[in-house]
Amino acid sequence: MKTSGIDPVPSRSRSVAVTVIPAGEPIDAEALAVPVMAGAPVPDVLAGVDLDALARAGFVPNVGKALAFPSAEQPVLVAVGTGKAEDLTTAKVRDAAAAFARAVPQDAKLAARVPSGVLGAADVAAAIVEGVLLARYEFSLKSKPSAVKPVESLTLVAPEGEEDQVRAGATRGLATARAGMLGRDLAASPAGLLTASRIAEVAVRIGAESGLDVQVHDRHALIELGCGGLLGVNKGSVEEPRMIVLTYTPSGEPAGHLALVGKGIMYDSGGIALKPADLSHSQMKNDMTGAGDILAAMSALAELGCPNKVTGYLMCTDNMPSGSAMQLGDVLTMYGGKTVEVLNTDAEGRLVMADALVLATEAGVDAIVDIATLTGACLRTFGEEVAGLMSNNDDLAGQLTAAGEAVDEPLWRLPLIRSYRAELDSDIADLKNLGGVNAGSITAGLFLEEFVDGVPWAHIDIAGTAQSSKAYRWINRGPTAFGSRLLLQLALSFAPPSK
Repeated sequence: MKTSGIDPVPSRSRSVAVTVIPAGEPIDAEALAVPVMAGAPVPDVLAGVDLDALARAGFVPNVGKALAFPSAEQPVLVAVGTGKAEDLTTAKVRDAAAAFARAVPQDAKLAARVPSGVLGAADVAAAIVEGVLLARYEFSLKSKPSAVKPVESLTLVAPEGEEDQVRAGATRGLATARAGMLGRDLAASPAGLLTASRIAEVAVRIGAESGLDVQVHDRHALIELGCGGLLGVNKGSVEEPRMIVLTYTPSGEPAGHLALVGKGIMYDSGGIALKPADLSHSQMKNDMTGAGDILAAMSALAELGCPNKVTGYLMCTDNMPSGSAMQLGDVLTMYGGKTVEVLNTDAEGRLVMADALVLATEAGVDAIVDIATLTGACLRTFGEEVAGLMSNNDDLAGQLTAAGEAVDEPLWRLPLIRSYRAELDSDIADLKNLGGVNAGSITAGLFLEEFVDGVPWAHIDIAGTAQSSKAYRWINRGPTAFGSRLLLQLALSFAPPSK
């Protein structure tokens, strides 16, 4: 369903032109970022200004600090703190680029000098592009233009002899930033616009643009398959469910086969176990962030030459109360035959993903990663900046942790405490969908593990990180799409783990 003619996935946030020029060429920009390092001379372009003068203006060369110099000429110069050279990381470069982008909100044509001799030119260029574009991203359905202009173009000034490396990094950074922005678009779209059937249409469109095979399973097909988890959660809705299967196949022999499973609850009212009418309830349009992350990540696989085959399962429905809704005490038969007693209709994400986990095991994949806004317990444990990780395989968990570090989307591993599995025992079914009052994140992970049949598997709980209550660094207030860039990085670097 499409309401009022509004596209739920605005394209303007991904239509940025990124170019690379050598030092000394004229710069076509409204604002230019000039990196200023602690303990180093101020770059010559800021003629007549030293660190003392900058300090008197309230600027210190720390990461996150930026000072624009008012000028009638263009480009406006912006001193951007990068800290000490020996402490610089790609994460700090990304943060510094974000500070630059936020310092000149009215400028749409930006440029940045790529510092020489620190890290690798390609990695620095990629981080600059990501920091600028993600910090200035905005999802808006307002009738009037925003006070912050979207970035139209970004020019990177490459050090002498490093143009090719900067160009390669800029291309990679643009692809990963676009994935992050697409993930945010999807999570920010109101549930009345982005229904399960509508995200299937979006996936078909993006798949055609991105070299993905897309198969959409409607309610009838799900009944034929026997996907009782997804169908059970959908019982209370007037909107049909969709299982969207995305497949990326590289041009050569795949190095491995990775499955990604995403929770796609387009709106989570809690079902019969209705959520309170508070701020958290109003955010439940983003309960499909896991599915959105997978679609966003897979949209960039072909562009970046991913060597692995990747299959994504987006399990999409809303969770609504009605006379036909799933009831407490119902028993669902999942795909594969296991039965689940429903003790809480607000523990629905694990139900829809269970069907897909079994499907992935039958596909013979080397590993499965699921991602979901799953438990409030994870939010209370880690807050908004770190996601929970559970896994039955140390190698896969290590690959995910490394991918998170590379893109600055950190994960922290929780144990799958085997004795807690007894809390999921049911008197009338194979298991129930809720454990005890404690360790809710871990018992949720143990529930999901029941459906992977020993295949290397990991679960990422993004209940805390999917939404930010404030704008900081390159993260804006609202849906973050935490996981889009992480899953993309994992797919690019994935190696089949030992079983």
